[in-house]
Amino acid sequence: MIEAVKLWNEPNNKSHWDFEIDKDWLIYSRMVRLAGQAVRSEHRSLPRVLGGMSPIDTSFLERMERQGALDEVDVVAVHGFPLDWNPWQIDEWPQRVAEVRAATRHPVWVTEAGVSSFGAEEVQEFGLRRTAELLLGRVDRVHWYSLYDLPKAWPATTRHREAEGSSYYRHFYMGLLREDGTPKRALRHFADYTPELGICQWFHFEDPRLEDAVAWLKKLGVRRLRTGLSWADSLRPGAEAWFDRQMHALEDFDVTLTCCFTPESCGVSPHHTSPPHRVEEFADFCARMTRRYAR
Repeated sequence: MIEAVKLWNEPNNKSHWDFEIDKDWLIYSRMVRLAGQAVRSEHRSLPRVLGGMSPIDTSFLERMERQGALDEVDVVAVHGFPLDWNPWQIDEWPQRVAEVRAATRHPVWVTEAGVSSFGAEEVQEFGLRRTAELLLGRVDRVHWYSLYDLPKAWPATTRHREAEGSSYYRHFYMGLLREDGTPKRALRHFADYTPELGICQWFHFEDPRLEDAVAWLKKLGVRRLRTGLSWADSLRPGAEAWFDRQMHALEDFDVTLTCCFTPESCGVSPHHTSPPHRVEEFADFCARMTRRYAR
């Protein structure tokens, strides 16, 4: 059911990797090398994807090259949200992809591209259609973020939370479906672009939306799904049963599986964004998930 394994999420975004602890991403680079080797030892042909850059930054990619991280991945991923957070316009997507291609020998995937409906659903509707026009056929994988709005009772993964003003609240309006499962305007267009256009949907531990999400994905004709399994969650009681339930529910899709989130007990600081004390433990987690869920 896994078509690729992605090694972390947005490592150049401080909301997901604490680069004040790992100032030059030396720990991250070593972690990617070991995790990439571990995945390859379990499955010789499974693509290994570098954690998606957000913001898109070729200098970060060049650093990854110098530090050897790209030696143990097969794909470079980027994330972009030009109508919400990035300081560039949506029509610049082809230019951004071209810049990354020029900086690496690897294929480039867009593993998150999305538009919030925070201001108006019509903005998201336009953004979905324009994103598809600009990216489909230009890169091998495009994953729309996301199927569901983030429930307002759950915190968004970001540094400053409410202090970010509207930038923070946009996190809660990225779905094609509202929190209660009702459709937004953009949903009616999504099936026009499947199966070429995939979706990125994160599932929380024992997420009650799992079965409904699967039904919607099938109804929309989605073939490619990006999701994640949390290293931090793997230490919870019942983690194995939840992981099996999630991955069994998703077995009809081609899944890009993101492995990420440091257990508090394993981090240099007790936070899921912290570099781990022992990067070998993350590599072991990636190997176990590959062994358990790759075809």
